[in-house]
This record gives sequence, C-alpha cells and structure tokens, in this order.
Amino acid sequence: MELIFLGTGSGIPSKTRNVSALALTLLQEENSIWLFDCGEATQHQILHTSIKPRKINKIFITHLHGDHIFGLPGLLSSRSFQGGDDLLTIYGPPGIKEYVETSLKVSGTHLTYPLSISEFQEGEIVADENFSVSVKKLEHGIASYGFRIIEKDKTGPLLVEKLQREGIKPGPIYQQIKENDTVTTNNGKTIYRKDFLGPPKKGRILTILGDTRNPVQFQEFAANSDVLVHEATFDHSRKDLARQYFHSTSVQAATLAKESQSGTLLLTHISSRYQREESERLLQEARAVFANTELADDFYKVTIDSN
Repeated sequence: MELIFLGTGSGIPSKTRNVSALALTLLQEENSIWLFDCGEATQHQILHTSIKPRKINKIFITHLHGDHIFGLPGLLSSRSFQGGDDLLTIYGPPGIKEYVETSLKVSGTHLTYPLSISEFQEGEIVADENFSVSVKKLEHGIASYGFRIIEKDKTGPLLVEKLQREGIKPGPIYQQIKENDTVTTNNGKTIYRKDFLGPPKKGRILTILGDTRNPVQFQEFAANSDVLVHEATFDHSRKDLARQYFHSTSVQAATLAKESQSGTLLLTHISSRYQREESERLLQEARAVFANTELADDFYKVTIDSN
C-alpha cells in the first residue's frame, strides 16, 4: 500500500504545487489504484509517475470545489486511449453525477469502458473481501467529506513447525488447512485450523479528510489511523482566516492527529502563499504538537507498511 501525492496545493496551481489529487496504490492487495480527488491537470501529474490510468478503478471525490474535480473529465477521456477496459466507479457527493455526465455529453466524449457514478451521504460505501470505506461529512463551505479506509484483518501464518511435529509433512494439505476450518488427513486424523495458525495480521487504517474547519471534532472518525492525511491550508497565525474560509491550520490538523491517536500525519492542501521556505513553518508548527508529521510535496510517496 503506497500513497502518491499528485497535487498538494490549495485553490489554484502554483509553480511548485498542483491542486488536489492523491493516489493510493493497491497493486499487491487488489491489483488496482484508487484516486482521491482529481484537480486540474491531474493526468499531467500522472505522466511523471509509474501510475497506469487503466489501473485506476475507483475515484473518490471529497467535494465539488473546482480545485478537486476540474481534472476529472480529461482523465476519464484519456483512460479510453490508455488501455482502460475495466469498470471505473466514481464516488462523490450529490452533484458529481450531473457534473461528469454533462462534461462528457457537452464535449462529445465516448468512453470505451463502463463508468459507474455513486453519490453518497454518510456511512459505508465500499465493502469487499479486502477493504471497507466509510464516509463522514465534514465542516466546509459546501458539502465536504472524509474517507476512512480499513483493511480487513488477514489470517495468521500457518505454524509449519507445529504441523511437522504432528507428523504432517509439507504439501497441498497445508493450503487446505489454511483455507478450511477442519481437514481430515489420509490416515483419518482431524486437523483444526485454529490450532495451527499464528495470531491474525491486523489490517491497516488510512483516513483521508477533505477540506474542513474544526477538525478535532472528527477524532472518532480518524481514531487509531496508521496514516491520517489532512489539509493544512494556513499557518496557525491565520487561524481566524482559516475559520472564515472553512479550512484548517497545521496546528489544528496536528491536534486531530494527537487526539485521534494516529500513527503518522501527512499535511497537504497548502496555500500558494507559502513558498518552499515558508511551508517549513507549517511543518514545524505541526511537529510541536504531533511529532510524527510530514508535509507532502507533489510526487511525495509514502509506504504504509503492514502492522
């Protein structure tokens, strides 16, 4: 599981930061890539990475402000020319269906792959054998949402040495034991899987919040995240401005990370007023509250290791 920040700016693109887009690569887990937001020129940003658009099969939109959705029609169109044949599902707030369908219709765009658009409110929106995704409404100028991605716990490792002590030699039966509650050997012995498995491997938790103010109110939603991705549009001296425009400061994001007992905080959605040297202040402010904080630049990558 790897996060790739394709755009880390707020509002408008700058020379160093494009607007919002974040890719979650699940190539080992699901052989797919999930995209969170798709600001203007996201497909250009993708060209500088190893991401293959045909591997993107889910796109999650936090809210309908332009810096989070203006790259969507272009990406959808280009995917038709890049080997994308599989179903692509877009999850977004009410209005995303009209936006996408109107953009494609007016531009005369015909996709070569099936497209599904799912408008959500709150609650669980994805549940498969590997992951669940839940949605929470935040506090922004328009309806804005956060996503909590939970990887399901995995079966513990097979205790090979214990099996061998029982006289069960390696072979296809090992796979049978791992996949079934009980297995009967050739000599009639019943093997109970629970007796030959190590402790289960706990799944990872990733929380990605869209634009919001007063983020500490969402500590339950972000609780125990291995990684928390949060906007830090302003430094803390501009907290009144942040409140006025329904955004957060770096300190407010760090406070949420601390109160929710998250493992790592990744800051993004940085105002263009902060050049590279000035953005360091945002990072240091956050680290004074929550030490394990990083500030993402465009193309910043982070691997979320298994627990």
